[in-house]
Amino acid sequence: MENLDNLNPEPQSSNKLDKKEDQFQSRIDMIELRTSLEKVKSEIAKVIVGQESMIEHLLAALLSNGHVLIEGVPGVAKTITAKLLAKTIDVGFSRIQFTPDLMPSDILGTSVFSVKNSEFEFKKGPIFSNFILIDEINRSPAKTQAALFEVMEERQITMDGTRYIMEEPFLVVATQNPIEHEGTYRLPEAQLDRFLFKINVGYPNLEQEIAIISNQHESKQEDKTDVVHKVITAQQLKNYQHLVKEIIVEAQLMEYIAKIIINTRENQFLYLGASPRASLALLTASKAFAALRGRDFVTPEDIKEASYAVLRHRVIVSPEREMEGLTADEIIRQILDGIEIPR
Repeated sequence: MENLDNLNPEPQSSNKLDKKEDQFQSRIDMIELRTSLEKVKSEIAKVIVGQESMIEHLLAALLSNGHVLIEGVPGVAKTITAKLLAKTIDVGFSRIQFTPDLMPSDILGTSVFSVKNSEFEFKKGPIFSNFILIDEINRSPAKTQAALFEVMEERQITMDGTRYIMEEPFLVVATQNPIEHEGTYRLPEAQLDRFLFKINVGYPNLEQEIAIISNQHESKQEDKTDVVHKVITAQQLKNYQHLVKEIIVEAQLMEYIAKIIINTRENQFLYLGASPRASLALLTASKAFAALRGRDFVTPEDIKEASYAVLRHRVIVSPEREMEGLTADEIIRQILDGIEIPR
């Protein structure tokens, strides 16, 4: 069995808060959505020990129809968690292993001359699917990474003057190794900005490490993913994504989001602040976290929980502060602590 414990500073939801929220009468029926997502969690838990924060962020990205970048050292179950999530949804799945010699045509597809028709035909690449897992995205050079710009942002590909619309739902989950630099290429800011979330994955704690070892020792199956089954259809996921858009956000909470983003631009510790795309991402992600809690309205806690994963890859720490060991997460925490929470 696999796992890792996420060491991110994102606030965890409390049972007391969840019980209090359950007392509210929802204006939007969220029961089916929450029940289905709990089934997804249960299926993934058959293989993965712990890792609740990463799984919840992946589910929030699904509901938000946004892409995810997972960063962690080798062996902490980044890839298998994404594969398990894809397996719980009845949609097309495609995995692309990024390598230094990978070309844009290897991802998007290429035109091939057909002797039968005496004309060129476009052969679609692996990007033409619903759930795309890109392993080691920083292994390929800039021109290959740039091939993803249009399809991630606009859900379409333009080849030889013809536009191809991607079938919904369409989600890209990419992984990368933060410590190995030989043979890797840094992702440009424009590429990073197209990811809704950047999830940092850490090591498991002692109890989880013991559970991983014990489960592996007791397991008799060669392929552990065989125990995971599909629990959500493509149409259900589309319905849930539409439902999340109806989540209620009060005006003072929109102002709260704007203050967070503006503060990143004015913060003396940051060389680059967040763009308006980050504001929209934070709004969308906050709605998704509210839906995960079974609520039809957003709370300040939802915004705070989403802020780290939404912002950490969209801001750049000033070189002086980075040399002092200050991280983007620590600055985001300071920003959240310094802004009055609307009530």
